[in-house]
Amino acid sequence: MSQNGHQAAPLLGMDADSFEQFIDQLHRYVRERLIPAEAGVIANDAVPEDILTEMRDMGLFGLTVPEEFGGAGLNTSQYARVIHCLAYAAPAYRSIVSINVGMFNSALKNGATDAQKAEWFPRIAAGEIACFGLTEPGSGSDSAGLATTAVPDPNGNGWILNGSKRYITNAPQARVALIMARTDKEALPKNAHVSAFIVPMDTNGMSTSSADKKMGQSGSQISDIMLDDVKVPGNALLGGETGKGFRFAMQSLDNGRISVGAAATAYARRALDSALKYANERKAFGEPIANFQLIQQMLAESDMEIYAAEAMMADVTARADRGENILRKAAAFKVFASEMCGRVVDRVVQIYGGAGYLAEYDAERFYRDARIYRIYEGTTQILYLQIAKHMLREFENV
Repeated sequence: MSQNGHQAAPLLGMDADSFEQFIDQLHRYVRERLIPAEAGVIANDAVPEDILTEMRDMGLFGLTVPEEFGGAGLNTSQYARVIHCLAYAAPAYRSIVSINVGMFNSALKNGATDAQKAEWFPRIAAGEIACFGLTEPGSGSDSAGLATTAVPDPNGNGWILNGSKRYITNAPQARVALIMARTDKEALPKNAHVSAFIVPMDTNGMSTSSADKKMGQSGSQISDIMLDDVKVPGNALLGGETGKGFRFAMQSLDNGRISVGAAATAYARRALDSALKYANERKAFGEPIANFQLIQQMLAESDMEIYAAEAMMADVTARADRGENILRKAAAFKVFASEMCGRVVDRVVQIYGGAGYLAEYDAERFYRDARIYRIYEGTTQILYLQIAKHMLREFENV
């Protein structure tokens, strides 16, 4: 069901044969091109321009953009499989495209006017990098605390935006931002005070801080966005209506959570594959440690949990493609997959033993990279509350 309770139209996506060919091509590209380039991405804390160009040429920035606007028109199941395939490599590769194909594009689909779609879909499909401005210094999970404001421009039909955003993925490289701003101090119902604005990053008054130093996920850049009397035209208001921004954001977060869940599941598989290889090569007491039963237990537990997350991904994306409301299921998948990934990478470090604590081995990087999955696109704790709230609401309506 859609957010308003009506059955949404099924999402058909790319034809199956073409899609499988694309996935095969991407699988080879990830292993032959992206993984060998990881050392450079980590050293320079950026995805190099030549790889970005290749990713644009492959259509990775426009996966979910409708075909009539130059995209691939993938449905949710196909989109998740692409993210799962891509995220086997370093997280930076997914991060650079995921805001486009998940968050920004979803908001356009759900709420943009025809004119906004005609302007922005082709640009996104061509690889203009987008960012999603919701989180603020004093407002993350609590949308009621959002302080960025948008007031009508007294000298025209546009708006003037003031405020700041924090921890915004891709902000240093982005060409456009979707900014959530307060357009009414007292609007009811709850969150009706939040509207969404499409703001080019080169607009006067828009600026970003230097990229933040992070625990992991090198190459995926985040920074603050500052808005100082940023003037935008009236057609920058997403959907042409105030008070709808929060709904558009939450609908986009369903796709964002599927992307994070798919990425966490793939990265857990990458870490487990690394541990399998190490356990077969590392010898103790005259034999590979893979022969030791407690090592085997950690390998088996990890494989079982990854399989469960993959099954959840297949289920929630199929539901999305049937037009069901997936808010609860997307949140559950994101929580399970991200927490599972944390457990798997912890076991991988344990399997590596002392080597797992050294930066020269991959296990240490996997451990640091995986930690953020349990935080962004909704922390585990907030999503527990959201899942329970919707369970109770559905129970009351039975």
